[in-house]
Amino acid sequence: MRFLTKNLLISSCLGVALATGAATAHADRSDWPRSITVGTASQGGVYYVYGAGWANMVGEALGIGAGAEVTGGPVQNATLVQMGEHAFGMVTTGPLVEALAGRSVLAPGMPHDDVRAVFPMYQTTLQIITLASSGIESVADLDGKTVGVGPAGGTADMYHPQLFRKLGLNVRTRNGGAADQAGQLQDGLIDAFAFAAGMPISAFSQLEAQANVNIFSYTEEEFARVAADFPELSGAAIPASVYTSLNADVPAVSLWNFAITHRNIPESLVYEVTKTVMENNERMMQIHAASRETVPENFRYNTFVPWHAGAVRWFEENGYEIPANMKD
Repeated sequence: MRFLTKNLLISSCLGVALATGAATAHADRSDWPRSITVGTASQGGVYYVYGAGWANMVGEALGIGAGAEVTGGPVQNATLVQMGEHAFGMVTTGPLVEALAGRSVLAPGMPHDDVRAVFPMYQTTLQIITLASSGIESVADLDGKTVGVGPAGGTADMYHPQLFRKLGLNVRTRNGGAADQAGQLQDGLIDAFAFAAGMPISAFSQLEAQANVNIFSYTEEEFARVAADFPELSGAAIPASVYTSLNADVPAVSLWNFAITHRNIPESLVYEVTKTVMENNERMMQIHAASRETVPENFRYNTFVPWHAGAVRWFEENGYEIPANMKD
């Protein structure tokens, strides 16, 4: 099994000292990998910003090489962790459930039995942006249009096309990185960009700073029509405070994200990673605003994949009871 850091290697460059504590100082590191890689998603998306941030923080706190790598997103991250290519990854519950059942589009027939949860991240919200000049202001307006849905195998690519079809819309979809598709929208190469990420999406924020845009998601009525087919999705909202172009909260749908690892990653390492992220929410909030949901009590939203033994130890030491059927 190999756990390689291919870019963004970090030693100690945050400038904010994190207390490692006696447990870290005296932890047995003889079985730790020399460096760890966190699978994220495309540049311009929240996964990349968030993942690079916590990898940097962990690298500094633990004194090891830790870095984030651009990937196709959650679907690929689950498989990279299962195969031992990455020590850690970030996934949304939908792609994770499919992978656990051996239905991953990237590795069909391969049960992802070795994937384990590490800590709760935040909710991914399905969001869509268009240029105001297009006149496209709703999901219904996308009928007959060309829509970017992020990288192939990403959460947006997994959900938006299915939801469009369930709603009876004829939509042509294209794949690409978040930053690239934001540029395609500005250049008129696509009619809309439908993504899935925590809020705010940096590519959306950059777009609305440069042009008049419409930002929307699925209405409550649209979600009600498809909810039975997607039990992992839930109703949500995009707060008006998230984007300057919004005057009121916008109905949306979302699903949870979790950091994952391989079951064979040393317990002491996973314990220290969990400890570092769960005990430094103020620093996480500096990385990305979506981290307001990166708090221990949100562990309860994981009902899909067992927790790694190292994560279980940290949660239970801090008063959170992990159900017996969710322990490794």
